[in-house]
Amino acid sequence: QVQLVESGGGLVQAGGSLRLSCSASGFVFSTYAMGWFRQAPGKERDIVATITWSGGTTYYADSVKGRFSIFRDNAKNTVYLQMNSLKPEDTAVYYCAGRQGWRNVWSQDEVEYWGHGTQVTVSS
Repeated sequence: QVQLVESGGGLVQAGGSLRLSCSASGFVFSTYAMGWFRQAPGKERDIVATITWSGGTTYYADSVKGRFSIFRDNAKNTVYLQMNSLKPEDTAVYYCAGRQGWRNVWSQDEVEYWGHGTQVTVSS
């Protein structure tokens, strides 16, 4: 049974930092590209960052470039999203996602596996 379990969300003040983790099981994690999406209330679910199976290539949405960092530990079957200099507009539910093959920008239709999401709230 495939599982992606996110953790690390919470409430933080603007300018603060959070690190999200996504623990994977039920598939060969080291052969999958992984990513993070987010969905704010009343908005579409948008891509935030993606990373290749090896971790050698990453992609960031313009809105988070320079503030967020995606990385992975294949020995631990875990992908992370380090979020620094958080802004109120970063408030959303953050979802971990996985897919075979690589494209830097994914549509929701291209995601094979989804986590259930973790809430991030940034207060001003």
